[in-house]
Amino acid sequence: MTVLVRMGFTREPDAALATAATVTVALAVALIAALVDGPHDVLAAWPFLLAGLLAPGMSQLFFTFAIRTVGASRTSVVVGAAPLAAVAVAFIALDEPVSAPLVVGALLIVGGGVALVVERRPDHLRASGLVLAGICTLLFAARDNLVRHLSGTSAVPPTLAAAATLAVGALVAMAYARRRPGRAALGVFAPAGVCFGLSYVCLFEAYYRGRVSVVSPLVATETLWGVGLSALLLRRTELVGGRLVAGAGLIVLGGVLIGVYR
Repeated sequence: MTVLVRMGFTREPDAALATAATVTVALAVALIAALVDGPHDVLAAWPFLLAGLLAPGMSQLFFTFAIRTVGASRTSVVVGAAPLAAVAVAFIALDEPVSAPLVVGALLIVGGGVALVVERRPDHLRASGLVLAGICTLLFAARDNLVRHLSGTSAVPPTLAAAATLAVGALVAMAYARRRPGRAALGVFAPAGVCFGLSYVCLFEAYYRGRVSVVSPLVATETLWGVGLSALLLRRTELVGGRLVAGAGLIVLGGVLIGVYR
């Protein structure tokens, strides 16, 4: 999704409109999944609206602007630090157990972030994008823990929960853009939106079955996928170097430790 959004900017540079188009398509995917899943009590899904305000409501705007300002690969690396924040919240709020390997994993993730910060970036990739991606990390962590908590207290199935959060995200994105995405924008960002919608359905299915300290590190392997696909498809604009790859490797290794020794 990250790489496809970046590619979409070559045809539509408006980040607010790109966000609205991506989340709208993702909502359609989640709604189809919810309908296939069977009839549901839609009103019971209201607690997930708060999760939707966090992510994708606010997070996707920051995320899309980060991709535009600092690129797909670097945004993926920063967002890969989400397990550090998510697991920290899980330790405190959900009383999940702490162990030494989890602390080592957290330190590796921090080391990956340091490698990214000291990296020499191309002039057209502004450092402010790293800050935007960092905000996304905190919002993702809050969303993950809230969804995990609600999954144990609500009878709402994960597909409907995912659709509810995406519905709020689409409304927030369109409110910020002050218009609905037209056919052209929807066409440009439809591939990213389909990936985004499928990922949200899978994410909610995962959090209904596993701890935050298990699922979040697995999701964070997105870092390597993001860097790899960027190097393959966006060579001229991303300029993936050794420090970026090293930072991605440290973050994924830290996530693996957190996942294995949760």
